[in-house]
Amino acid sequence: MLFSSAIFLFCFLPICLFLIWVTNKNYHNYILLVASLLFYSWGEPIMILIMISSIFINYWIGLKLMAYNRKIALIAALIFNLGLLITFKYLNFIAENINHVSGFELLSLPQILLPIGISFFTFQALSYIIDVYRNQVNPQKSILDLALYISLFPQLIAGPIVRYHDINDQLKQRSLTLKKFESGVQRFIIGFVKKLLIADNMAYIADTIFNYNDSELDTPLAWIGIIAYTFQIYFDFSGYSDMAIGLGRMFGFEFLENFNYPYIAKSVKEFWRRWHISLSTWFRDYLYIPLGGNRKGSTRTIVNLIIVFLLTGLWHGAKWNFIIWGVYHGFFLVIERIIKPKNTPKILSHFYLLMVVIVGWVFFRAENLAHAIAYLEKMFVPSTSLDFPNNVKYLINKEVVIISSLAVILSTPVKNMLVNMIQMKAGKWGSVLKTSYYSLLIALFLISISYMVADTYSPFIYFRF
Repeated sequence: MLFSSAIFLFCFLPICLFLIWVTNKNYHNYILLVASLLFYSWGEPIMILIMISSIFINYWIGLKLMAYNRKIALIAALIFNLGLLITFKYLNFIAENINHVSGFELLSLPQILLPIGISFFTFQALSYIIDVYRNQVNPQKSILDLALYISLFPQLIAGPIVRYHDINDQLKQRSLTLKKFESGVQRFIIGFVKKLLIADNMAYIADTIFNYNDSELDTPLAWIGIIAYTFQIYFDFSGYSDMAIGLGRMFGFEFLENFNYPYIAKSVKEFWRRWHISLSTWFRDYLYIPLGGNRKGSTRTIVNLIIVFLLTGLWHGAKWNFIIWGVYHGFFLVIERIIKPKNTPKILSHFYLLMVVIVGWVFFRAENLAHAIAYLEKMFVPSTSLDFPNNVKYLINKEVVIISSLAVILSTPVKNMLVNMIQMKAGKWGSVLKTSYYSLLIALFLISISYMVADTYSPFIYFRF
């Protein structure tokens, strides 16, 4: 089930909210658990068995961490969870590469279907086990509460990755207030608009251009395509995170932020402090620091960074493109640690960051490495096509220009500055500004719904991860 679908927006969500707001709080976890399992099984009823298995086994291991040899229990949890991820996400990839290197059909496997969101709920399960192992939290005695943590539908499919120690207390007790609900609705609408109005329109341009063959593609079109994708992936994923955070607030939860305007960063290091924060901090706390972080000398730090970003790329998918993308970002992080430029003009630092990120997105978006290399060649080896004016006219109209302008504005903190200004104003003008802001949100929401009804939206990019 998609957040950007009529069945969710007009049926599933209203029913869930009604049940939560009219029933005693003692029943809220039960209602949300049933709703979450229904949400996940809506499109993949068989795959729910994988998640339920994960819940039961991680619950059992969590209890054993306190009763038996802690390290053995931790190793068992790592083997199970990573084994689950490898089996469903990477086994076909491993077999294909073994066959390719050997030149023989050594491994013949049926195509294994990838359960939606397995990378997210597996990392959340690992967070629970590791937090218990580190004595940061007590093992969860209620299997229903642990099941809710792993399966909670607002962030189940595409994040953000919610770590157990951040939400443990909220599983037991949380507040439902009109103020929090209002804030959640606003945040959900913002995410919905990002996805339907901006990301999907950018997706049409990016998909069209990336599907061109070499003879049709020229340098200007290649740059238009990757810039469109740069906006698409940000507004698609940050839009989903906004909707997840907003839904969480509607049900009384507070999830941590997952994006903080990454495209205003001035270094790759800063970019990763702002992009997919829940994933970067997960790898930092559960992998980079345990590996030694930057405490064991510069050489070990470089090795640790490369390992972390190789796995970051692999986490996104079982393709060499993703691995190259991860190592590519790790390489620039290493370069930044070694060179440490000083007094660089901000505009040059920002340009450097955008160029690194945009080029990196080519590997992320292309179908394979050959496609990525060919696309990069079109970007950087000047060429023009006689059909360029017609192609631009076909892809870019007044509507796209307006949406692109909105994308540029929402990629910066300008909106937050305006909202803060409205909140600081008092009296008559403050009320007028607030009413105008709400009216604009509602108008954009209705326009986005019209796109949804017209069936012009596409699935969230991060569903496949």
